[in-house]
Amino acid sequence: MTHDTDAHEHDEHDHDHEHESGPLAELVTVRDWLRYAVTRFNRGQVFCGHGVTSVFDEAAWLILSSLALPIDRLDPFLDACIPSDERVALFENIERRVVERVPTAYLVKEAWLGDFRFYVDERVIVPRSFFAELLDEGFSPWIEDPDTVTSALDLCTGSGCLAILMAHVFPNADIAAVDLSEDALAVARRNVDDYGLGDQVELIQSDVFSNVGDRRFDLILSNPPYVTADAMAALPAEYRHEPEMALAAGSDGLDIVRTLIAEAASHLHPEGILAVEVGHNRDLVESAFPELPFNWLSTRGGEDMVFILRREDLPGAQD
Repeated sequence: MTHDTDAHEHDEHDHDHEHESGPLAELVTVRDWLRYAVTRFNRGQVFCGHGVTSVFDEAAWLILSSLALPIDRLDPFLDACIPSDERVALFENIERRVVERVPTAYLVKEAWLGDFRFYVDERVIVPRSFFAELLDEGFSPWIEDPDTVTSALDLCTGSGCLAILMAHVFPNADIAAVDLSEDALAVARRNVDDYGLGDQVELIQSDVFSNVGDRRFDLILSNPPYVTADAMAALPAEYRHEPEMALAAGSDGLDIVRTLIAEAASHLHPEGILAVEVGHNRDLVESAFPELPFNWLSTRGGEDMVFILRREDLPGAQD
């Protein structure tokens, strides 16, 4: 046997050995991959802020969704073996989550609000809103009977998630869903169609109220951009994958909020209400509008994330 032949066989042996070690070869079950992902996420210091709050929950979500398994039933699948071809895609998703900081929702093309699943990609922010909790409660006590709501507006709809929740909560209401972004509305259209709500939810491209005309609503709900300039500069890398126009709202985060407050009265029926999510900006809001009687709603996220104003308390209500 020649020296060249020995070297060739040695190279082949090394090549084979490479495929007998590492995650793709050594991790077999869902349990194995869950442990690996949690460790990888912890060591990589990923930030969890898109629907889950812990590394374990994010790892379970990524793995179950990547394998087309129900995300609320981990235990029955923990000891299931994962075929080698599925391991490749799973490994790539875990690596992108850590190295590129891509949110899990974008990797698996889905996000959840309660029991509702939505398609998402980088054209929209990942759905997350305190309104999901409030709508699940029928917006009580501000709306006594959801069946009496006949028209509602979701401003800055993004993926259409809140408009879809509103359509389920207010079955007799015509829902208008507004966004400035054509890309966002394309995603919203997909979600509206997935839920078979094309006859109830109308998608409108508009810069806040500019293309709404003279229509009036019983409820105007908005989860607008509200991130301040300072907060934008300090955002974790995960949020950099989201559209900036869906997050940034000027130096104090109130660019859209000012328009909502200034113009909402002319688009509300008598007794109508405006509900706006502003995150941690309560102090900024109250400083900018000291004369307005804001009602701050209690949610699991705190007491000051969402405000409500009745039509009669809004500027221009008497015009």
